[in-house]
Amino acid sequence: MTNQSSERRASISRKTNETDIQLTFGVDGTGVSELETDVPFLNHMLDLFTKHGQFDLKVKAKGDIEIDDHHTVEDIGICLGQTLREALGDKKGIKRYANVFIPMDEALAQVVIDVSNRPHFEYRAEYPSSQVGSFSTEMVHEFLWKLALEARITLHVIVHYGQNTHHMIEAVFKALGRALDEATSIDPRVTGVPSTKGVL
Repeated sequence: MTNQSSERRASISRKTNETDIQLTFGVDGTGVSELETDVPFLNHMLDLFTKHGQFDLKVKAKGDIEIDDHHTVEDIGICLGQTLREALGDKKGIKRYANVFIPMDEALAQVVIDVSNRPHFEYRAEYPSSQVGSFSTEMVHEFLWKLALEARITLHVIVHYGQNTHHMIEAVFKALGRALDEATSIDPRVTGVPSTKGVL
């Protein structure tokens, strides 16, 4: 993994017997994504996440999708989490917390984040369908859990209601982008890190 200059940006290459991933993530971006994966629905969700979080994200991933999407989705979550943690560095000056509600037509999702260096994930979502096209909805949990674990953030995701599974998941990824953008943004009033411990 490499942290590129003084910008809050990092890159990673991860190759296993199951996946081959190159990923670059910029916290202070312009909402631009370049996504090449074998999982079209995940591409769509990552594009939304990037656009609404005003990040920069480049992903090139190949995986054993002849088995299923699991390894590819999981490993992209791992890589995104690791680059996020690397890009944030010592976390000086960040707001740290965020709580965002996003509607998508009839669906409402909430994402609450603490950039705490304590990985924890809570997930409350019940989808009407187990699939969106060829994408299994259980992969949403897998992606978000690995992101939270590797980024070492506390992440709570609640889908309050909805009828269309696509809308519900889309609201989650939009809210994730907005919440992560807010939590990682610099507050000029903060001296050092926002913790009485003096370290995050």
